[in-house]
Amino acid sequence: MTKKVVFLDRESLDAKVRAFGFPHDYKEYDSTWTPVEIVERLQGAEIALINKVPMRADVLKQLPDLKLIAVAATGTDVVDKKQAKEQGITVVNIRNYAFNTVPEHVIGLMFALRRAIVPYANSVRRGDWAKSSQFCYFDYPIHDIAGSTLGIVGYGALGKSIGKLAEALGMKVIAYDVFEQPGLVDFDTILRESDVITLHVPLTPDTKGLIGAEQFKKMKKHALLINTARGGLVDEEALVEALKSGTIGGAGFDVVAQEPPKNGNILCEQDLPNLIVTPHVAWASKEAMQILADQLVDNVEAYVAGKPQNVVEA
Repeated sequence: MTKKVVFLDRESLDAKVRAFGFPHDYKEYDSTWTPVEIVERLQGAEIALINKVPMRADVLKQLPDLKLIAVAATGTDVVDKKQAKEQGITVVNIRNYAFNTVPEHVIGLMFALRRAIVPYANSVRRGDWAKSSQFCYFDYPIHDIAGSTLGIVGYGALGKSIGKLAEALGMKVIAYDVFEQPGLVDFDTILRESDVITLHVPLTPDTKGLIGAEQFKKMKKHALLINTARGGLVDEEALVEALKSGTIGGAGFDVVAQEPPKNGNILCEQDLPNLIVTPHVAWASKEAMQILADQLVDNVEAYVAGKPQNVVEA
């Protein structure tokens, strides 16, 4: 029996999506955002492929034929999983694909901030070097990575991979996770002792606003905060205040609370030497995207074969 498969935001995945190994009617759209578009395009579809398309309860209730939502990402906060479960819709996600690309982005942000690479490059572009009385100048402080402490919040596959890279750079690694593991520390210890903190937890009601003004006050004044997970984990206004006041040393963010920030975003609007914001691309090396695309198809084929994998529980 032919199954209707619809990819609602194909433009978000720069990789080849191979043909499914079962009879199918496949349709793809570059992007889909409004509830009206979502419902219209998924009429009669049994399988929806999405990356960041919001699948809320009011939308799902209008899709009685939908049986599978295959998310082309690890995070599934865009899906109302409770409503999906009530309708018998299976939700699956991508796992363990970004084992190189996200850790490398985290390390890249860390080096760029610790060594003030961006402000110095901008300074040279402005002509400051040509005006210098010496062969170099020290407008922005530079700190070594070796000998510092990295605090990892969320010690899953990505957290462990980043820890290995950090140890190779001569850093001390400490980690916190909601799930008990040998050798982990509590969250307050991460805040107090880390020179760099990197976040790798999902966005849930429990983790929303995980770091705000109170947490920034507990951090070292030179500490960096790296966030490649979800923007909602951090109070963005409190972060800007902490950066401007010198409460912390710097921040590197690959995510913001609302993406894309069409209505503006406080982090994207700042011109601060100790803040770097990239457009949610930590996951997006060419190699990682192809692994993701292949696993996306694997997930759909496993479901059709009656052996669903990477199922996300409500």
